[in-house]
Amino acid sequence: MAKIEVEHLYFYYGSKLVIEDISLEIETYKITALIGPSGCGKSTFLRCLNRMNDTIPGTRHRGRILLDGQDIYDPHLDVVTLRQRVGMVFQRPNPFPQSVYNNVAFGPRVQGLKHGQNLDEVVERSLREVDLWDEVKDNLNQDALSLSLGQQQRLCIARTISIRPDVILMDEPASALDPISTLHLEDLMRELVQDYTIVIVTHNMQQAARVSDDTAFFLTDDGQVGKLVEFGPTGRVFSAPEDTRTENYITGRFG
Repeated sequence: MAKIEVEHLYFYYGSKLVIEDISLEIETYKITALIGPSGCGKSTFLRCLNRMNDTIPGTRHRGRILLDGQDIYDPHLDVVTLRQRVGMVFQRPNPFPQSVYNNVAFGPRVQGLKHGQNLDEVVERSLREVDLWDEVKDNLNQDALSLSLGQQQRLCIARTISIRPDVILMDEPASALDPISTLHLEDLMRELVQDYTIVIVTHNMQQAARVSDDTAFFLTDDGQVGKLVEFGPTGRVFSAPEDTRTENYITGRFG
């Protein structure tokens, strides 16, 4: 069952077309990897899924993106609510310069959850879900910026899931991490996908092959417009791609 349906999506920065005619379905409780060389529109496409591109002046789109059947660009849709349902984890960890506790509690407080047992339970649950609780439980008041980069990224994921989104978007979430922290993050994604739908942009082919259920390969044409070349189950895309350009990219012949 599709959580997100993208229908003939075109996206523009001003007059410049950057992604063209993208159509795909992102399945519920699966990890979908977006791969392709730099500049092919992967991150732009990812940010379309929760309208983060709206913050950039002059952007516009054509086509539809449906979340559980509802067009997310419907003028009556509340964008704040959309971004609560479709959370984002960025390339570099971006914890707030506050305590570990306050980072995780931020979203629930915005939604109206006050101090007390319920908030404590949400913070503990979220930190446990990202396998960080045992590492920080004795000092929840420590500055989040004092954590290692790997811990900071897991904290940012805990902050995202504290309000129980439907979808987690991840834009190269391991690009700033060491190999051990990267593997820890990949294991975490496989655990989180039991409860969340995940879409990840990655330049790491091995990572895409290890963690994702479906893979979308993006590439630019001669006019530097991003297009979807191939989409399907990760095992098939990597072992028996239907397009020679996909095979060439996966095998390292270009990109």
